[in-house]
Amino acid sequence: MPTISSDLLSSMNGGSAPAPGTASGLTENSPEAIQNRFLKLLTVQMKNQDPSNPMDNAQLTTQLAQLSTVSGISKLNTTLESLMSNSSSAQSLQSANMIGHSVLAPGKDVTLASTTTTNADGTTSTAQRAIFGVQLAGNADSLKVNIRDASGKVVQSLDMGAQAAGTLPVVWDGATDAGGKAPDGQYTFEVAATSAGSPVAATGLSFGTVSSVTTGSDGVKLNVSNIGTIKSSDVVQIL
Repeated sequence: MPTISSDLLSSMNGGSAPAPGTASGLTENSPEAIQNRFLKLLTVQMKNQDPSNPMDNAQLTTQLAQLSTVSGISKLNTTLESLMSNSSSAQSLQSANMIGHSVLAPGKDVTLASTTTTNADGTTSTAQRAIFGVQLAGNADSLKVNIRDASGKVVQSLDMGAQAAGTLPVVWDGATDAGGKAPDGQYTFEVAATSAGSPVAATGLSFGTVSSVTTGSDGVKLNVSNIGTIKSSDVVQIL
């Protein structure tokens, strides 16, 4: 006896095969809608079966098993979607706690800025400071950092000496190789590390403050000053 298994599977999964009406108030691929389509298709099949070769129990059992499998998968998908939605909401709330915190994340930009401090005697003093960082994949016996201005010129070369593997915060006071002070503003930096003459993987880390959190189809993102929009997993260190 001819079966309609291929049409059944296509229709039950929202395919283009025609399926009798979907129950009112049910979404097209909900477990209830899938079951209704299956039962209607099965009813039509039984009504139009060949009287001389009726459907046997094995065929009926097979198609009922198909219903159980597809319906189970649909329910599992619904459960997973719910779990993912809850996980995204939890991640958004957790990420929101980072607003106002400063972080280090992969980048090459650094901001030099002056800060004024009031001393105990009432006088004030001004100092320049730029914060960034380096992440080393292994121990290094030599770590060097070149800081460049907007034109690409090296204004300060820092010899950090030997450093252990891990994350190293760096503070630049604005001093230049020429013996002066660099003006406040935006700079870039590059890092190079070696061990016994062989290169060691070194990643530059930019410093910024989390200003807001964005949630979208591509997940939860942090909007960080001086860095841009990053994933929470991109944060190497919270300062």
